[in-house]
Amino acid sequence: MKVRMSCVGLRNLLQGLSFSVKYYSKHNHLQTICLYSKIQQKICHILDCSGSTCTHKTLPTGSILPWRLFSCKQEGTKIPSKRKQNTSIITSELLYKNLLKSEQENWNDISARYKAMTERIKEKLEELQNKYTFNSVSPRIRFGENVYFEENGCIFLSKADDDEGNVDALFSIKDLGFSDAFIQRIRISPDQRYMAISLKSENSEEATCVIMKLDHSPVVEKVIPSVFSFEWAANDVLYYTSQKNLKCQNVFMTTFTDQKHTKLVYTEQDARFFVDIYCTKDRRFLTINSNSKTTSEVWLIDCRHPFKLPALVQARTKGVIYHIEHRNDELYILTTYGELAEYKLMKAPVASSGMENWQLVYALEKKTKLVDLEMFTDHCVMFLKNAGHLYLNVISFVSHLVQSIELPTWACEFELESHPEHTTSTCYFQLNSPVHPPKCFAYSFKENNLIEQAAQEVPIITNCHTTRLLAKSKDETLVPITVFHSMNSKELHRKPLLVHVYGAYGIDLNMSFKEEKLMLIEEGWILAYCHVRGGGELGLSWHKDGCQYNKLKGLHDLKACIMLLHQLGFSQPKYTALAAASAGGVLAGALCNTDPELIRAMVLQAPFVDVLNTMMTTHLPLTIEEQEEWGNPLADEKYMKYIKSYCPYQNIKPQCYPSVFITAYENDQRIPLTGVLRYVKKLRKAALDHASRTRKKVITSFIVPGNWIPSIILDIRANGSHCDSSWEDSLNEVARHLAFLNKELEEVCHLQRHMKSGK
Repeated sequence: MKVRMSCVGLRNLLQGLSFSVKYYSKHNHLQTICLYSKIQQKICHILDCSGSTCTHKTLPTGSILPWRLFSCKQEGTKIPSKRKQNTSIITSELLYKNLLKSEQENWNDISARYKAMTERIKEKLEELQNKYTFNSVSPRIRFGENVYFEENGCIFLSKADDDEGNVDALFSIKDLGFSDAFIQRIRISPDQRYMAISLKSENSEEATCVIMKLDHSPVVEKVIPSVFSFEWAANDVLYYTSQKNLKCQNVFMTTFTDQKHTKLVYTEQDARFFVDIYCTKDRRFLTINSNSKTTSEVWLIDCRHPFKLPALVQARTKGVIYHIEHRNDELYILTTYGELAEYKLMKAPVASSGMENWQLVYALEKKTKLVDLEMFTDHCVMFLKNAGHLYLNVISFVSHLVQSIELPTWACEFELESHPEHTTSTCYFQLNSPVHPPKCFAYSFKENNLIEQAAQEVPIITNCHTTRLLAKSKDETLVPITVFHSMNSKELHRKPLLVHVYGAYGIDLNMSFKEEKLMLIEEGWILAYCHVRGGGELGLSWHKDGCQYNKLKGLHDLKACIMLLHQLGFSQPKYTALAAASAGGVLAGALCNTDPELIRAMVLQAPFVDVLNTMMTTHLPLTIEEQEEWGNPLADEKYMKYIKSYCPYQNIKPQCYPSVFITAYENDQRIPLTGVLRYVKKLRKAALDHASRTRKKVITSFIVPGNWIPSIILDIRANGSHCDSSWEDSLNEVARHLAFLNKELEEVCHLQRHMKSGK
């Protein structure tokens, strides 16, 4: 069961809009890439061949817990007179331009400090990418004997039994004048006469849908701008959703019969809800999915009768999320309905699909995370996490038995086959971790066993130790931590430590393989992933315990995790750095205000650091729907006070801050650049004020001269956006982050040697 955007499937639906994006990597693998660390391939394509969707850069079906999706917006207040309003806008724009120019000049002045190290890191990362490149093929879409696949911005057709590599070119981005775009999703009509493709630019949130007629010489039949999701209901009937200002609320039907026409089919009136379209695995129904972060409603379109009005499955019920699959005239419903508000698999007849007829098929255990789900003819496979460990539950619809399959302990992430056939007898997937490259596995329904695929050229990393810990938070809750370090490392208390955190929207920390993580391990770093409340690592309740009035719990969890790491001898504050992206910037920025002595440096990517002002600006496209995550400070003064108590921007004060490196994007529609600019300006002033008042400051166990001032750096990129960046831009960005961290920790060591010498 997949949901929205390219190649993410139910995972997004379950996790909400994760701050990760599907990138078509150098190894021709579709990978989920954290916004902090997103090194991709030279050809950064998002390709969803799954008849489904994709991840959190937006709201997928069931974008129940979306990411920090605020569009680029300016803080605003109501102005009584038009004249004052115009004056205010002009003044605000001038201040914004001046701040932007000042920060760009500042970066130009100091970037030379990191240039040499950045280049060395880039060379090392490129070397690692070449080393860990796999000889795998691009994701395939198979229709009978025909196989469709994408490579280098082109779409090709081949025959399944052709061993000679003969292919026909059907589409080329450059030939049609879309040179700055990448292919995001492909849908083939049931009779293979038409192909719908979505094209997206790295600097835009909106995609363009191109419909090709696949005759002997393929031609463009139609171009539809601003499309989010689309599916074929019949050979010549396409349904699609339109996107405007990061919202999808309208569903259209367009036909390619002799009498071509387009009409509006469905409109969502509630601003909290996002609409997308999904096709069930057996292609019997299209589902119109309308989801807020806590509530769902689904309408069915019968693909045998595509012109009939959509039929409602179950009217939206506050707090109940559900998603639909189909098998043998029964709807299979993944839902939170019932006493325990975790996901359950239920079923009901198509003809009587109301909630009163839902029957339980399987319920997840408490604190278990449902990562993804795939439906097959006679089986359902659930991809699960529990206490950091991955496993499968295979449900047989014939025997009604459930088989639980344990997976290797080193594994941290699943990657599913992009387009599994509904009737196949084998379920294929990959396992990986931040420091373990993807390894292929398969589960055979006939043999009832797990199969490890043939050995790859690159073996599993064996010199990296994985440790799973539990930190006791302020309220006694145990918080999971995953730690990686080299087995050859000695004196771990003297090694640099990079801590990762997110903690929002029920999204897991991204723990897929990244070359830069492996490079850090090889250079002696310790990596720690703190699975704090607000994220989704322990199921839906873990998220609910860290949102709205519980946001401070995530901050307490993060503090407890870092303190436990230090107590157990994993580094120490002066060698510790913190990394976060997007909504993860809330907890990271809050920790810098409350406990700056715990870390030496911090890197943030497109961080959300001005929560209060953003949530008070209701004209922004995503503020209303985000209230279910952060609360509504305009309607409830308690929310106003609570958000103000942890908001990073609101709580900056003169004190000794860690050094901070922030990357932001001019084209970011989700994180207001104005808020980032204000945050940096205020943070820098607070650090300077503190330095001017203090002659000596004690940080952990060593003395820092009073004139020591942390580096507060803002790198504003003209290219790229919150969701997508080119391979070159991503490589440069990661290299700059790591160069900054190495430089800061080098300065700590130099300062210690300087003091010991008595100088």
